[in-house]
Amino acid sequence: MKDSSATMAKKRLLSGMRSTGKLHLGNYAGALENWIRLQNDYDCFFMVADWHAITSEYADTSGQRELIVEIYKDWLAAGLDPKRSVLFIQSQIKQHAELALLLGMFTPVPWLERVPTFKDQIAQLSNKDLNTYGFLGYPVLQSADIVIYRASVVPVGEDQVPHLEMCRELVRRINNMYGEVFVEPQPILSPVPKLVGTDGRKMSKSYGNCIYLSDSAAEVEKKAGVMVTDPARVRRHDPGHPEVCSVFWYHQAFNKGETEQIAADCRSAALGCSDCKKNLASKINELLEPMRNRRADLEKNPDALNDIISDGNRRALAAAEATMHDVREKLHLWQ
Repeated sequence: MKDSSATMAKKRLLSGMRSTGKLHLGNYAGALENWIRLQNDYDCFFMVADWHAITSEYADTSGQRELIVEIYKDWLAAGLDPKRSVLFIQSQIKQHAELALLLGMFTPVPWLERVPTFKDQIAQLSNKDLNTYGFLGYPVLQSADIVIYRASVVPVGEDQVPHLEMCRELVRRINNMYGEVFVEPQPILSPVPKLVGTDGRKMSKSYGNCIYLSDSAAEVEKKAGVMVTDPARVRRHDPGHPEVCSVFWYHQAFNKGETEQIAADCRSAALGCSDCKKNLASKINELLEPMRNRRADLEKNPDALNDIISDGNRRALAAAEATMHDVREKLHLWQ
């Protein structure tokens, strides 16, 4: 007798990354590492969200094409498998825009204004004018991204749950009116490690404080060497407080096997900050070296990379159009 679990279709999963910069260790630990694991158990669709990037970067889109290619290189080098997962570019699937327009007809404006990240992002990015229709409607487009692939699950950190909950409310609202139009997605809560930039501030390309997945070994060593540590540890023999040290947070993310010993040696002053940083740089380079090799292979064969991008877009288009055909039928639209 066949194992029924082996023949059951996998649940579909959707997630994405905005093309606002090269990928760094925060992107890897916060999402990409988890994606690589999830593709074993789910029917995964992973999206380069270039339209979402423009909601905040609309003043200069000149680097978008290059950034998209760099993100693909990082994804593939890190371990995303285009045979097991659909890797695609959001703007190449025009049905996202069609569905976002339709979903907007059903979305009350107060729902958008109450999403916590709306006001938070405006405050954090005060140097940019984000009082735009596109930025306010970001959760509607995000909802379209999810439901157009009939995604059952979406991996999110706790801070993203309100976005997904709005999507779920919108699905329930439309399904109540027109029957079962969309699948209501469920969250997969993903633990997000506490990682800041090398200067102790929020990790951001604009601050120049990121360790990128594409950095050389020498660049990693240089950046780790200037990382901010425990501010109360002034002299080498002073006892440290690893719980407030950003270097230790990185050890917790990328050097899990040694964290207990490192914490003990830090508190007893047996381990100095300089040696702790060198150890960290070594562990990060152990992680990144295979990625550098795979990335180099990809750069030698750009045609193969273009084929992967085209194939992912083709597979995403087919899935998206199948959903939109059903949506148009449910909403009695001409087609």
